[in-house]
Amino acid sequence: MSEQALVQQAEDTVGPYRELLESALIHSGGTHTYEDVLDAIILGDMIFWPAEKSCMVTEIVQYPRLRALHVFLAAGDLDEIKDMESSLISFAKSIKCSTLSMSGRKGWERTLKSIGYKVAHTTLVKQL
Repeated sequence: MSEQALVQQAEDTVGPYRELLESALIHSGGTHTYEDVLDAIILGDMIFWPAEKSCMVTEIVQYPRLRALHVFLAAGDLDEIKDMESSLISFAKSIKCSTLSMSGRKGWERTLKSIGYKVAHTTLVKQL
């Protein structure tokens, strides 16, 4: 597939979810724009997971002692997002990840506690 075709395919797939992604990016501390995320998906650095009323963007993080599938963004219907977990776990295991992680607002802690997630660490940020 040509580079142009890959870009068009990514835009066609991700584009309908732009509003949802941008609503999540508002809380990312200014690290990425929608265009940055789309570029990372096109390059294969991030993976887009669409659903009917929700979506996620993941990335693979290789640490010295483990490999993680990290949910970089998630937006939409919370129940639908929780239901996507089994697909994430299957994929993560297939690529030899031993951990599924997520960064997000404090509310995710409460939402995901019921399906076995716990806080591993807290990130604090000071704008300079």
